[in-house]
Formats: sequence, C-alpha cells, structure tokens
Amino acid sequence: MSPRRADPRTRPALVDIAARLLAEEGPQALSTRRLATEADSSTMAVYTHFGGMSGLVREIVHEGFARLQRHLTHVRQTDDPVADMALLGRAYRHNALANPHLYAVMFGGASLAGFSLTEEDRQHGRYTLGNVVKCATRCFEAGRFRAEDAELVAHQMWSAIHGLVTLELGDYLIAPYDAERCFEAQLTALMISSGDDLDSAARSVALSKERMPLEVEG
Repeated sequence: MSPRRADPRTRPALVDIAARLLAEEGPQALSTRRLATEADSSTMAVYTHFGGMSGLVREIVHEGFARLQRHLTHVRQTDDPVADMALLGRAYRHNALANPHLYAVMFGGASLAGFSLTEEDRQHGRYTLGNVVKCATRCFEAGRFRAEDAELVAHQMWSAIHGLVTLELGDYLIAPYDAERCFEAQLTALMISSGDDLDSAARSVALSKERMPLEVEG
C-alpha cells in the first residue's frame, strides 16, 4: 500500500490559522495540538508540511509581510503624492496595531519555536518598501520633495514610522505626548524634512487621515 499523500489544502490552512491565532491570542496559542484541532488534521501535519514549528513560523512571517503589502497597495495614487505618502505611513501603523504579535515576530522582536530571521526573510520585508520608493519618486516629480535618493527617503520614512510604532506597542507613549499626537506630528515633520513646506504638508497629512477609513481600514 502506498503511503497516504498529504492534503495540499492543509498547508495554506495551517498558515492562515497560525497567523490568526498569533494575532488574536499571542504565542501561547501556537501548539501542534491546537493547530491540528483548528485545521481538522493530525498533530503531525506541522512536521509533514513545514518540517516543524520553526518552519511554520517562517511561513507566518512571510504571510505577515504579504498582509503588509496588501495594506500598502490599497493606497491609491492620487494627484497629491504627499498625501499618498502619509497614507502609506498610516497603513503601516494600522497593520502593526492590528497584528501586534505577528509584527513582533516579523521584525525579530520576539522569538517563537527557536525561529530566527534569515536574510531571505528580511528580503520579504524590504520588498514592501518598494511602494514607498515609488511614492517618493512621485513626490520629487511633483516638486513637493527635494530631488534626492528615493531609496534613502523611503528608508527614512520606514525607520521613523517603525520606531514610533514599536514604542506605541510597548506602551511607552503616554499623554500628553501619546501615540496619536506623536504620530500626526511625525508625519508632518517627515514631509517637511523631505522638502515640503509646512502648510502644504499639513494639508496633505490631514487629507490622508480623511482617506484612511476607505482605503486602509475598509
């Protein structure tokens, strides 16, 4: 009798379930028994499809970056590229706050099942930065930003937003300088530091906030 073949539908199901459990309940929810119950499979499924829990966590990280990419690509290109840039920042923050446990693992802030990020894993994260690079180029072309290195501007935006979000998730930002106040001020400051004037930057950042419910939260 030939060995029973693994159900190909089980692999993506396990990734989706594990990502959901991590996002909703945290690392303690990830066990082979819990995953097997949720996926209606055997406890060996994690080993069959991923070689173990560490392999599954790697797939979760890739799924996390795929979710971030979807959030970023939902931002429309408009005739106000600075508003688009600010909305990309809002999308990044929204994704992190919606998936805090997943976010921590994606960027190496937490470890699960002995998993550690590889260069390939990090490249999944860098890929999402392409959305910001393209937007920075459009800001240059519109005369809103100084004509500089679009990659550098994108990395500056990423570094700044990531740092604030990390502090926010750690509950370090409290009134009167809470996360919301700091984030709004940071968005405007980032646009100005890239070459935009204060009034134009403030208008674009305000417009990005109006677009948030439809393009990012919707």
